[in-house]
Amino acid sequence: MNDTSPNQTGKPEKDQEDPGLDRTEQELRAALETLADGVRAAPDAYRTARGDWLRRERRRRLVLAVLIAVVFTLATLIGLWVLNQTPSSAGVIFSGAQQYRSSGS
Repeated sequence: MNDTSPNQTGKPEKDQEDPGLDRTEQELRAALETLADGVRAAPDAYRTARGDWLRRERRRRLVLAVLIAVVFTLATLIGLWVLNQTPSSAGVIFSGAQQYRSSGS
């Protein structure tokens, strides 16, 4: 089998390159490796990214809590409003209740 594990420097050795790669792929690989070697992360990049992520997470949770509170409040207010809309006159079910009560005894 072909050994594709990197050497001590983390890069495949030149004599281990895949012979099936054409010249364009080899040049592209070399250019990308050169570009990647020049990239250096800032020392506090992880801390900054984590802080940004935690800030977004707190904001997301706060927005969700406010949204839940608003929906609950609206549902409660609508329910109270609907219950308050009952007619003041006696309903159909109790229309004859006074007659039976007065003549029943």
